[in-house]
Formats: sequence, C-alpha cells, structure tokens
Amino acid sequence: MDIELLRTFLEVERLRHFRKAAEELFVTQAAVSSRIKLLEETLGVSLFVRQKRQIDLTPEGHRFKRYAERLIAEWRKAKHDVALGQTGSQLAVGGTIRVWDAGMQDWVHDVHRAYPDLALILESHAPDTLVRRLLDGQLDLGFIMEPPQLDVLEIVEVAKLELVMVSTRQGITVEDAMGAGYITIDWGLSVALQHRRLYPDAPESALRIANASVALEFMLEFGGAAYLSVREIVDEIKEGELFAVAGASPIERTVYAIYPVRTERKELIQSVVAEFEYLVKMPKRKRRSASKSR
Repeated sequence: MDIELLRTFLEVERLRHFRKAAEELFVTQAAVSSRIKLLEETLGVSLFVRQKRQIDLTPEGHRFKRYAERLIAEWRKAKHDVALGQTGSQLAVGGTIRVWDAGMQDWVHDVHRAYPDLALILESHAPDTLVRRLLDGQLDLGFIMEPPQLDVLEIVEVAKLELVMVSTRQGITVEDAMGAGYITIDWGLSVALQHRRLYPDAPESALRIANASVALEFMLEFGGAAYLSVREIVDEIKEGELFAVAGASPIERTVYAIYPVRTERKELIQSVVAEFEYLVKMPKRKRRSASKSR
C-alpha cells in the first residue's frame, strides 16, 4: 500500500476537510479525493461520511485509523533504521506534556551526551495516546505520571516531583494568592483531588492552563500565583521574579518510566531510564538567555 495514501487519510481525518488537507500535503484537492477513493477501493469500505459541510469517520474509518498510525510510525522507524545502518540504533520515546514540563528536556540532553550514536525519536502525547502507542509498538519507552496497571508494561518510578505554590507578589498569604490571578494548572487528577482537600473553601479559579510552561510565562507577564515544579522555577526564585507562598502545603507527584515487558531493547531502555533517574536528583540547569527574553 502506498504510504502517501495513509498520510492523506490521516490528514483528512485530522482536519476533517479535503481542501485543508490538500494545503497541508501540498497537493491539489482533486489529488486528495483521488487518494481517499483509491484507499477506500483497496480496503473495500467507506472511510468517511461526506455531508454538506462536515466530514466524519465511518466505524470502519475509526478502526482503520489505528492501523494507519501504526503503519506510518513503523515506516518512519524503518527508514530511520535503514539510514543508520550498522553505526547506531534508535529509540522512540514519548512523554506526557506534564513530564516534559517537569524536566524531560534535560534528560534528553543527558542521554544524547551519554549515547551520542543513539537516534532518538521524541514525541509528546496525552496519557491514553502514549499508552496506546506503547502497546502498539510505536513507542519503545514512555514517561508518565499516572501509569496504567497492565501486566504487559514494566513500570519504574524514576522521580519525585515537588509542586509548590508561588506568586509574583512577595509576602502574601495563601488566601490572597488564591484570589484574583490564581492559575489552576492541569497536573492530573491526583493533584486536583489533593488540591481540593488542602483548600476546600478556595474560590473557583478563573484561569485554567493545561501547560505549566505556558502558565509560568503568563504569570511572569501578568502576575498571579500557581503550583509549579520546584525544579523548573529555580532561576525565577533566585532572580526575585517568583516567591514561595508561606503556609501553602507542597504537593508531590511521581514520574514513572513505562515500557513493554517483552522487548528486545530492554537493556538499552533500562540504561537510558537510569540517566533520567540520575538527572531528576540534580538541580535544574540554568536556562539559555535567549529563552529568558521577555
């Protein structure tokens, strides 16, 4: 099967629009329609329901999407493996956005220093997608904060992440910090439940941001308070941009590495996981000055 047919199918599914998919793929709309028609004829099913101004997947389309994603990922890994030849190996690694916010970038740097010949394929996914891609063989290793308890996955605790309430204002109370300008960051269900137990009478926050890095930049620009990872705000506290809120209880999260129990790359995976384990015990490296310009 032509890999371009799969790419076209996934773009149409993502955008739910033939013209927009054509623009993304740098082909004509007629070419997109022709590819989808050929794919449907090859499979013997309809993949999309075409209505007036809406395109939806058929039940067969939903089932095929998973296989299309897997085939694309395997094709990408195969090309990478062939290009590497005998000189190196590769590892497909995914992390949730919360783990990336917790310092996974530095782990990538350390792994590259320790294994300069190792080709890394790095991805960011929602937790359910991350687990599915591991089970499908599209990822070799994943980092997550709330791992599923599955017999087919090895689960290794690699880090304790401490979240503290900080504010752009110095010397304020918890009550003041949780007033106007308080940001609720999506650190996961367990943190949300613990936050509610700690502050049952707190008013509902008007600001909710899923990404901790985005929340940090927003706070530094407009002021406010939020729970952030201690490791990621070392520079801001040292430079007097953020201040710990006295009396606010810290919240702890655990980061886990997960990978298939049966994998021929287990030795390599365990080695790179050990690099992450070492990294999280060290203070965060100072940011590059370019990323601090505001």
